[in-house]
Amino acid sequence: MSVGVLDIQQQLLLLELEPPFDKRAVQLARRRMAKHWHPDVAPPGKRFAHERHLKAVNEAADLLERLAETSRGGRVSAQAVKASATAARKARAEAGRRAYEAEQRARKNAAERKQHDPFGSRVPDHSVVHRYARCMSYPEWGVGTVTGIYFTGAGQAVQQWARVSFAHGVRTVPAGSMHFVDFSTADLAAERAERFLTAAKHAMSEGNFALAARRLVYARDAEPTNVAVLRLMTMAFWRAGNLEAAARSAREWARADTSGVGAHRFAARIYKKMGATDLAVEAMARAAAA
Repeated sequence: MSVGVLDIQQQLLLLELEPPFDKRAVQLARRRMAKHWHPDVAPPGKRFAHERHLKAVNEAADLLERLAETSRGGRVSAQAVKASATAARKARAEAGRRAYEAEQRARKNAAERKQHDPFGSRVPDHSVVHRYARCMSYPEWGVGTVTGIYFTGAGQAVQQWARVSFAHGVRTVPAGSMHFVDFSTADLAAERAERFLTAAKHAMSEGNFALAARRLVYARDAEPTNVAVLRLMTMAFWRAGNLEAAARSAREWARADTSGVGAHRFAARIYKKMGATDLAVEAMARAAAA
């Protein structure tokens, strides 16, 4: 037992002492407990337990004596004991919370490394130096540095993997999904929009409409007047349940589309779903007039 984890109330219980107390009371309690817990008077087989208990008693008594010496009038009141114990318990709870959160973060990081970086401790089968690439399946990751190529399986089941360091962390992806980047040529807006549009279609086919919408925002930023992007972004926000964003996308779609019929009709559906009847009627009128 260590008094380092005990608050002042628990130390008093260890010495069988009641507050208020002074240094003399602590000394008398120490002597009384020493007579009972001295190893020389321990029953057979209990000597070690008595030694540990007496050590804890002496440590607690030392702390309480120092506390009494520094207290006003050399006496520690019951209110001071209660306040000190409350503060110690709060500090202990806060330390426990921080330790628990740190453990959870460590477990999460370990799980992420296991999932995304299974080759982290393995020497690459083929080294790649200063090669920059995008993952076509996840273009929102940006450009990463390929640190190695790895192979798994055997025979016809051989798979090739690339270990890539992106800004948000290391990812291990199929090597076939990587597109190497040549920084000597400009990244055209149309190509950037096409990358995100293709990735968004994959996300929609998998039912992940929120991810598809995020990718289409990148495509829209690259080509703000691309009707195909704006139409698909409206549908993605609609399927994801984000009606306000879907309505904004429908308005952008209507401005970019010269006919505007499809955009206005879709906007009417969105406004109706939102309960904005007047806006829905206005959108239908625009569709009829287009």
